[in-house]
Amino acid sequence: MNSIYLALGSNIGNKRQYILSAIEMLSKKIINIKQASLYESRAVGFTEQDHFLNTVISGETRLSPDALLSFVKDIEIKVGRIERFRWGPREVDIDILFFNKIIKYEKHLEIPHPRLHERDFVLVPFVELNPTFIHPHVKKTIKEILERMPTHKRSIINIVT
Repeated sequence: MNSIYLALGSNIGNKRQYILSAIEMLSKKIINIKQASLYESRAVGFTEQDHFLNTVISGETRLSPDALLSFVKDIEIKVGRIERFRWGPREVDIDILFFNKIIKYEKHLEIPHPRLHERDFVLVPFVELNPTFIHPHVKKTIKEILERMPTHKRSIINIVT
């Protein structure tokens, strides 16, 4: 079994329902799912849009990294994601953060997620699940990465659940 961490976010319509629907669909090929709380955060990149609802899940799967990526992209479509523009609004966004301790940099898939260290809306719920997880590339715990993040780059507004 492969240990994985995924980030989920939504900022259109019933955000909570989009995320929960995606997690339910993910459970068809991911077992032992644990979910962090939901956090509301300001949008990054294109900031003239509604706030996001974010969470992180952990679990185990028999899928390969590429098969997991295909599975995740299929779920985004099934939940109703419409591609708009980069950093734009989305019904659901699912990112692969970690897959075992694999470091993989390919055009279509980067593991660990390349901008994880810039995103408190991913780091905070991740710390809730596993503060001692060591980033295989940075060689620091997720908690240490979050603690070193500059305050002015933080986007979380509040905890929702």
